[in-house]
Amino acid sequence: MIGAPREPRSSLARVIPVRMDVEQEKRKGWQNHGILVVATNDPRLGWPEREMINHLAKKLFGQKAAKEASHG
Repeated sequence: MIGAPREPRSSLARVIPVRMDVEQEKRKGWQNHGILVVATNDPRLGWPEREMINHLAKKLFGQKAAKEASHG
């Protein structure tokens, strides 16, 4: 339509983030690079898988940092 308001333009439009599909990125990381990203609380995992992941993480990276108690 002629004379209709135009959408605002910005030189920063190219840096506006696009929402990422995290599961797709994890899948691509595994398929393309052999990198596995897993949350130990993923509901798709059973107890044995969670324990195995925790064991591997401790072996490779050490114990998790202790969480500070919240005072509030």
